[in-house]
Amino acid sequence: MSGHSKWSTIKRKKGEKDGARAKVFTKISREILVCIKETGSADPANNSRLYTLVQKAKSNNIPNDNIDRLLKKAAGGAEKNDYEDCVYEGYGPNGVAVIVECLTDNRNRTAGEIRHYFDKFGGNMGATGCVDFLFTLKGVIVLDNEDGDIDEDKAMEDILEAGGDDFSFEDGVVEITTDPSVVATVAEELGKKGYKVVSAEAEQVPSTYTTLTDEDHIKKMGLLLEALEDNDDVQNVWHNWDAPESDDED
Repeated sequence: MSGHSKWSTIKRKKGEKDGARAKVFTKISREILVCIKETGSADPANNSRLYTLVQKAKSNNIPNDNIDRLLKKAAGGAEKNDYEDCVYEGYGPNGVAVIVECLTDNRNRTAGEIRHYFDKFGGNMGATGCVDFLFTLKGVIVLDNEDGDIDEDKAMEDILEAGGDDFSFEDGVVEITTDPSVVATVAEELGKKGYKVVSAEAEQVPSTYTTLTDEDHIKKMGLLLEALEDNDDVQNVWHNWDAPESDDED
């Protein structure tokens, strides 16, 4: 799971203080607003992509009332939505490949901030396409299995029936891979079967990994990821750093 799956990040965020949780809600809110604008539907029951975003919000302990208010505002056009997608690529310390996906209302501001982070922490932002060939886009669904109640044989049957390609039991979760075009639909079907969907989205999965041994490189890479993920405009950060497990846990 190192380098692409964000379950460890989600786990960590679930225990964060209110200020950090508000930042998570800001990011997910943007995704929800853009989704509703692009699909024209504010009803999760009839919009599988929106359904997965609502599940993502719930898994991050965002109250149902907050989610409902956001959906109503978006449906009524009360929420301003001038966000656009932009993707930045670059290298962290010692050539670690990094892809940064953003939703922003000011492309120039965001580009400047992302470039600053790369420069500050021993990396450099590159041109479009400089690292994306090192990644493959895959649909990744994470199911909650914290209590260990999910039966592997039954799960395999349900996952294949829902359209999943493969799955693995990890630490307290079940991780499923799919074609990225059907990730939302598969997640919705599994939700209907009674599974708790923690996250479901297209992820950039690295084909190779980079190991850092220099302590300064390790520190700077950690600070680079922290700075990127703390930026409100940044939605996802993908990298091929084969980070030690201890770096990803609480």
